[in-house]
Formats: sequence, C-alpha cells, structure tokens
Amino acid sequence: MIDYDLPTSVTVDGTEYAVRTDYRAILDIITALNDPDLTDEDRAAVALGIFYEDALPENLQEALNRCFWFISGGEEKPNEKPAPKLVDWEKDFRWIASPINHMLGQDIRAVKMHWWTFLGYYYEIGDCTFAQIVRIRSARAKGKKLDKADREWLRNNEDLVYIEQKYSQEENDLLAAWTKGGMSNAE
Repeated sequence: MIDYDLPTSVTVDGTEYAVRTDYRAILDIITALNDPDLTDEDRAAVALGIFYEDALPENLQEALNRCFWFISGGEEKPNEKPAPKLVDWEKDFRWIASPINHMLGQDIRAVKMHWWTFLGYYYEIGDCTFAQIVRIRSARAKGKKLDKADREWLRNNEDLVYIEQKYSQEENDLLAAWTKGGMSNAE
C-alpha cells in the first residue's frame, strides 16, 4: 500500500522522535554541514539540534543517520563517492526559489513547506537560469568543452556559476603565514 503521508518524525532505536520538517530548517542544516569553521562534531551537534524538535536520541550516530535519510528524501545513501558540488544552497537559493515560485503560484518564502514537498518542486525545475547554472557547472566538473553560447553566457555570469571555496579561519591563518596575506573566501 502507498503511504501518502509525509514523515514528521523518525524512529531511532525503536523510539519515535518529532523532527522539524520545514525546508528552511533543512537548508539551515545543510548550511551548517558546509561551514568550514565548524568541526565535524560541531556540525553534527548543530544538525541534530536543528532537526530534532524536543529531545535528542541517545544513539547520536543513528540520530544523525536518520537526519541524513530525511534530508535525502527518504533514500538510503550508502557510502557513495563524493560527487562534484553543483549546488550551493546559500548562493543559489534565489535562483531555485524563482522557478519554484512559478510552479507554486506564490512566493515559496511565504509558505511553510515540508522538505520532501520542496524536493519535489526542486526536482521539477525545468529550463531556467538555475538549470543553466547547474548545467554549466556540471559540464565544467566533467571537463567537457562548452560551446560558444555557453562560454559567452559564462563570461557574462561568472558570479552565478562559480562556487566560492570557503576556508576556515584556521586555513586562512595558515595561508596568510605562507603567502604573507592569505586568501579571502571569495577567491
């Protein structure tokens, strides 16, 4: 039988825990997971603190696994090799919101929406600026040569396409010592 309900809780070691399901909470978790200034332990603590509404499960590893399961839309993701980063949720959100707004018929920022519903809209994004950005990022990540029109579009929209490498404060300090100035997070 098909389960038509969206999950609002996860089960860890036989106990059900209420979770935050709004897409904003999940995007906050993703942002924390990508923060270079946080340690792995801090990233996990922030993710769990945002995800679980009330109490944290005792089994923190399983609690984190259930969080990742939820973020992936209910799919089990075995240890797969990392793919090139094609989306920066912080940088790209305005380009993601626009086509979702169009499909939804209102501004996504004005509605509370379950993460899985948001993912459904996200996966249906068609031909738009965001799709162009991701297509060019993907081609570059695969080492494919861009055609003339794509090269021109990239030249005119570099700030949209390039994902900035973020360095932790510790990495910036080390780079500053080596280069007598360091690297900005914009480089």
